[in-house]
Amino acid sequence: MSLTEKIAAFDPNNLGQADSNVFGLPFTVDEARLVIVPVPWEVTVSYGGGTLQGPQAILDASKQVDLFDPFLPDAWKLGVAMDQIPKKLMTTSRVMRKRAETYIAKLEEGKHPDTDSVMAKDRRLIDQACRAMVDHVEEVTTRHLQAGKMVALVGGDHSTPLGFMKALAARHREFGVLQIDAHADLRDAYEGFEFSHASIMFNALKIKQIKKLVQAGIRDYCEAEVDVIRCSKNRVVTFFDRDIKRDLYRGKTVASVHQTIVKHLPKKVYISFDIDGLDPVLCPHTGTPVPGGFQFEEALHLVQQVAESGRTIIGFDINEVSPREDEWDANVGARLLFRMVNIMAKSQRVRI
Repeated sequence: MSLTEKIAAFDPNNLGQADSNVFGLPFTVDEARLVIVPVPWEVTVSYGGGTLQGPQAILDASKQVDLFDPFLPDAWKLGVAMDQIPKKLMTTSRVMRKRAETYIAKLEEGKHPDTDSVMAKDRRLIDQACRAMVDHVEEVTTRHLQAGKMVALVGGDHSTPLGFMKALAARHREFGVLQIDAHADLRDAYEGFEFSHASIMFNALKIKQIKKLVQAGIRDYCEAEVDVIRCSKNRVVTFFDRDIKRDLYRGKTVASVHQTIVKHLPKKVYISFDIDGLDPVLCPHTGTPVPGGFQFEEALHLVQQVAESGRTIIGFDINEVSPREDEWDANVGARLLFRMVNIMAKSQRVRI
């Protein structure tokens, strides 16, 4: 059955079938116009775990999402599919996570890899595994981009999208990154790990095609990260959560604050959405929850402002979803994913 035939036969008001793809849709990766790349990975998480299961949990929860979105009517006809969740990557993540836990425990005891050969070996192996993950993501996302697909990524911890940004850098002369997050993620090799989840934006800034990093909702950061921001010559612009809130308390509208944020972005934008950028009521099980943050519609209003400003969203990721038995975090992550897929498609002026 062709994509056209599947669209004609599909009832978007019906129950999502168990054997269906993301959002209960019947499309395959080959047929889809937008592919979601799952990256189950949590090797360098430094507090709570569980993001390894994020992609599967979001996939499962997505089948409960209703398929009407007034921002993009008939959005389901776009043709969206999630790629296969790589089991080999999950296995590697579990093995390397155990090494990382041992390594971090020794760090907390005051030991150091310069004087502990086992720690030095563990750090080297962990960095090698993380680099291989980055290469895997770059290869997979490049393949889908070359096939003419729009691409989104679902983690995993926040280290996962670096390879995707590299793939986009090979196709775009320049673009900006909008980071929605509780953390600045500008640490240089946090805990000694080059590809730490806390170093994703430090590493992203090594990509010369990324001309601007605009951070929103940041409320947990260290002095070294503030120094990176201050020394960036305006390449990094940070809207701290406390400053956003104070602007609102003083009478500014959410719309005007978001317009100010968006004005700093170039014409092409990649969005990196750490779920902990939201109020932790919406993601209580994420690895490092921090009080404050965006409400659900507030965050999506910011993303929608990017599209409505005439800018093009060339890709996005959602990461740090850590599911539990109540499925709440995955439920929020799945609904966030659906809305962001539609906003990106509209920004790219896709015809449905």
